[in-house]
Amino acid sequence: MMKLAVILAVVAVAVADKLPLTNPPVAILHSQQVNPDEFGAHSSDFEAENGIKFQFAGNEGVGGGSNMAGSWSYLKEDGSVATVQFVADENGFQPQSDLLPVAPAFPHPIPQFVLDQIEFARLEDEAKANE
Repeated sequence: MMKLAVILAVVAVAVADKLPLTNPPVAILHSQQVNPDEFGAHSSDFEAENGIKFQFAGNEGVGGGSNMAGSWSYLKEDGSVATVQFVADENGFQPQSDLLPVAPAFPHPIPQFVLDQIEFARLEDEAKANE
């Protein structure tokens, strides 16, 4: 049984060696990283030959975490550039991009009877709270 496993492993390696690479390696054109200094400032950026770019800079936040701002971009299949900018801080991760979905506009104005009912419920809750 052990001999069969070893033979299968050798055959698998030999076959894998002959397979064409489906994703050839991508060269990194530029890469720079600055590790945190005494104030917590840090940054990183790189660019790959396939058009991917990433950069950010940050510093230590008030609560001890890391605040960062940066962006990344890549080439889309149609040749245009997709970009995402972001801030990550005490308020969470906040991306901005044309790529992100946007909620559709409300399809119609809210009818007055609905607004009246909402106001009635608010007044009712307020009256209960004052009891």
